[in-house]
Amino acid sequence: MWSMIWPILIIVGANTFYHICAKSTPENANAFASLAITYGVGAVLSIVMFYLTGARGFAGELGKTNWTAWVLGIAVVGLEFGNICLYRAGWKVSVGSLIANITLACVLLAVGLLLYHETITLRQGLGILVCLAGIYLVGA
Repeated sequence: MWSMIWPILIIVGANTFYHICAKSTPENANAFASLAITYGVGAVLSIVMFYLTGARGFAGELGKTNWTAWVLGIAVVGLEFGNICLYRAGWKVSVGSLIANITLACVLLAVGLLLYHETITLRQGLGILVCLAGIYLVGA
């Protein structure tokens, strides 16, 4: 059970700090300069954690990666930039991220169906309708 819970706790904790930082990024700071620092810190931390977890041969591990590492880099920069812009546009931290994440959940249900051939149950379909109603109610 713990193996299912601890990743969720990390995601929720990290996302909490993520949104606090994205909302607190100074408006007069260029978002991409800020992201360069963010990813510099992330790169250093990732390399340190690579070795702290007992792994060896960093260059060899880089050779095992594929296109996903590159596209994920593009995706996370888009995610970060989008969130900084979301808050600079005036969204409240309690509403903007909620609407974005509910919308994401609905899109990922469709992605799961179309790309990974997952099934959508009646319950999930009703959940999508509740999510859409929630977006309407929260965004109104």
